[in-house]
Amino acid sequence: MADSAYDLVVIGSGPGGYVAALRAAQLGLNVACVEKDASLGGTCLNIGCIPSKALLHTSEQYAEVKAGLDGHGIVTEGVALDLDAMMDHKDEVVETLTKGIAGLFKKAKIARLEGLGRIEAPGVVTVTASGGEASRVEAANILIATGSVSTPLPGVKIDEERIVTSTGALDLAAVPEHLVVLGAGFIGLEMGSVWARLGARVTVVEMLDAIAPGMDGEVTKHFQRLLKRQGLEFKLGTKASRIKRKGESVELTLEPREGGEAESLSADMVLVAVGRRPFTDGLGLEEAGVALEPAGRIAIDDNFRTSVAGICAIGDVVRGPMLAHKAMDEGAACAEIIAGQKAAVNYGAIPGVVYTAPEAASVGKTEEELKAEGVDYKIGKFSFLASGRARAMSKTDGFVKILADTKTDRVLGVHILGHEAGTLIAEAVLAMEMGAAAEDIALTCHAHPSLAEAMKEAALAAGPGALHI
Repeated sequence: MADSAYDLVVIGSGPGGYVAALRAAQLGLNVACVEKDASLGGTCLNIGCIPSKALLHTSEQYAEVKAGLDGHGIVTEGVALDLDAMMDHKDEVVETLTKGIAGLFKKAKIARLEGLGRIEAPGVVTVTASGGEASRVEAANILIATGSVSTPLPGVKIDEERIVTSTGALDLAAVPEHLVVLGAGFIGLEMGSVWARLGARVTVVEMLDAIAPGMDGEVTKHFQRLLKRQGLEFKLGTKASRIKRKGESVELTLEPREGGEAESLSADMVLVAVGRRPFTDGLGLEEAGVALEPAGRIAIDDNFRTSVAGICAIGDVVRGPMLAHKAMDEGAACAEIIAGQKAAVNYGAIPGVVYTAPEAASVGKTEEELKAEGVDYKIGKFSFLASGRARAMSKTDGFVKILADTKTDRVLGVHILGHEAGTLIAEAVLAMEMGAAAEDIALTCHAHPSLAEAMKEAALAAGPGALHI
C-alpha cells in the first residue's frame, strides 16, 4: 500500500523538473518532486549553469582589471586574485538560489521527497533515502526529469583532483599551471576561459575540425581566433589516445583523428568535457517497459509521453539540445498537457549561448544547415566595430548575422558573436517565435546608443542596406 498519492510525481528537481512541478501546482494538481540530492536545482543550479556563470563573470572582471583600464582613465595597481573569496561568492550564489527553489516549493505546497526515485510500475514510485529507508508513492502521472551527467572516456579514471569533469573544474583549490581541456563544446570553452583568465595555460583538444560544434561556421572561425588571442591553445582534429596520472601531473598522448604521428603532452590538470549523457541509472525504466532510443535517451511523442501510459519525460533525458531553458520550456508545457491544456515547444526557436568573453549566441538555422537543405537565403551582417555603444565600452569584437529567406524575408537564423550576445539573442528568438521578417526587425525602433542597434543594422543589411557601415 502506498504511503501517499499524488496527481503528479516529478523525478528530478533540475530546471525542467522544478518548473514542471511549479507549473502543475499552479494549475491545481497535487504534486511531489523526488530529488536524490540534499539541495534542489539539479546539475544546472548546483554544479553547472549557475556556478560556472559566477566564475565566468568574476574571472572576466579580474582579467579586465588586470589588463589595465588606463585607456578609460582608471589606474589599477596591485591587482591580486583571492581564489577562496571567488569560490565563496560562487557558493553563496548557489546556496541562495537553491533555498529560493525550496521556498517556491513550500509556497506552492509541493511535497519534496528526498531520495532516489525508482519507477516500480506505472503509477508507482519508490523513493529510497540515503539511509536506506524506502517509501512508496502512487501517482496518476510520473514525469522523468533526471537530466544528464558527464560522458566518460573509456579507460580514463576521473578522480576530480587531477582528471576532472566540469564538477571538479568548478572547485579547484588553486589555479593550474597547465590545464588541458578535452572537448571544445560549450562547457570546455567556458571552463577553459575561466582558468585561462586566472593565469593558467590552457590547451583545448577537440576531435572535430571546429570549436563550438553546431554553431554557424563563420561564427566559430572568428570565435576561435578571439579565444586564441586570449591565450587559449587549440589542437583540432585531434584525439587523446592515452591519459594517465603520474603523481601530481597527467601525461597525455595525442593523435591526429585521421591518423599520423602522435605527440606527448604533460599537464597538471585535465578537464574531460567531451559531452553529456542522459542520467537514467536506477530508474527502473526497463522493468517498467519504457522504451529508449539507440543513444540511451527516452523515446517520447510530441506530448512528452513515453511508451508507457502515465509516464512522461523531458529535458536532457529526451531528444533535442541539452540546455536548461529547453528543459524548462518542456517542463511547463508537459505540466499543462497533463492538466488537460494544449501546449507545445517551438524547437526551432531555442537559443544556444557560450558564456565566454565575448559571448557566442545562436538561434535557428546555420548557413551550413541552410545550404544542406537547399534553401535560398540572404545574409545581413553588422560588425560591432561600427557600434557607437560598443566603441564607448571598448567591446568591438564580433558581429550580428541574420539569415533570412530570399523570397519571403522570414528570419531563419540569427548568430551573434560579441559582448552580451546571450542577452541580445532574445530579440532574435522572439522574432523567430512570431514568424518575423528581417524587415520587421529593421523597422523596429532600437534605443541609441545600445548594442541592440547592431540587430537592427544587420536586419537592414539583409534588405536595403545598413546605415552605419
